[in-house]
Amino acid sequence: MPNDTTGSLTDEEKSIVKSLLADGWRNQDIHALVNNGRKATVNFARITEVKQDDTIPLASDNTVELFKEKKRSYDPITGLNLFDDERLIRSREAMYVAVQVFNNPSVKFKTETFCVMAIIAWTYLLHEYYVRSNINIVNKQGKTFSLSYMLRRNDCPLRKGVIHNLEDMIEIRDAVEHKLFARADKKFFPLFQACCLNFDNSIRELFGESCSLRNDLDFALQFAKLDIEQISVVQDFDIPSHISSLDSELTGRRSEEEINDLEYRFRVVYTLESAPKSQAHIRFINPNSEEGKEIRHVLVKHKPSDQLYPYKPSHAAALVAERSGRHFSLHLHTKAWKKYRVRPPSGSPNPDQTDPDYCTYNSLYKSYSYSDAWIDFLVAEIATDSGYNQLKNFTESN
Repeated sequence: MPNDTTGSLTDEEKSIVKSLLADGWRNQDIHALVNNGRKATVNFARITEVKQDDTIPLASDNTVELFKEKKRSYDPITGLNLFDDERLIRSREAMYVAVQVFNNPSVKFKTETFCVMAIIAWTYLLHEYYVRSNINIVNKQGKTFSLSYMLRRNDCPLRKGVIHNLEDMIEIRDAVEHKLFARADKKFFPLFQACCLNFDNSIRELFGESCSLRNDLDFALQFAKLDIEQISVVQDFDIPSHISSLDSELTGRRSEEEINDLEYRFRVVYTLESAPKSQAHIRFINPNSEEGKEIRHVLVKHKPSDQLYPYKPSHAAALVAERSGRHFSLHLHTKAWKKYRVRPPSGSPNPDQTDPDYCTYNSLYKSYSYSDAWIDFLVAEIATDSGYNQLKNFTESN
């Protein structure tokens, strides 16, 4: 990334400005070119200083031409540059292609193409995240990190529901290599829709609002106009047995909470309103709105928190010790929730942002409790000496 975070010219920029002045460029034209895409702009005085400094060498013609080409390669909407942000540009473009192919009525291989292109988009996205985090994305074999590897890393920036969605996308992609996926598009539509929405949320969170695709793809995988009869047909769609089998396998390994996670699989609630047939329509309810939450309470069987998360930290530590046969103290339990990021640190302004698979926050008592799945997970993690020692040696700087 260019070092343009201050209002001063870099040594390279000074040489280029010197050459542009020698070529007869006006100060205002140089000023406009240099500041294009710059994080911190420079003022006219910097150009004048270069003009008056005879010690500054002239840049080569190739260097000047490359500089001009880079400066003219900024996207005015996203601010991305083809030279400096190539991975992000490729990532966004791959997701565009995935969506456009899926929405193209003349394309018959929608599931296959969408999975492949979406995985490419996510791979570039996470590559850029790790590069900007100063992490080398090339392994010992000279290959860049695969998406599946990045999803397994403890420092992966994605939430659990997003990771689960992408794990299933990878499995569908792998299955495509061996089986025909005719008539599968509608079956996997909820996964694909969630994948698109997750992508836009993630690129905005990691790289800024300007990178969003939402202005271009209001509905990532567009919703066709449906009437009630069409909805019934979709629900009863004739899906080949091997596709139904894969879908059952994917959902069978997920808990009820994981399946209900909108970042894993997108779902829409249809509501009917009294209206003449000519004016009848379908409403899409935002699940995070008050109305959406009320509908969810009706449709999803509610279980009290103390049934889903019955264990306080000390009780959880004692159960892990009992079931694993290893010494497992409350201190180790604290290391565990930090290592696996199942709850925010003490004093967090958002104490309720827990991993719902394992932990919940009680706002009344200002305390955390844990699930059976958390106990099972920890017992499995420390089953080997290697896993146990990794946890014991964990520090927050790891």
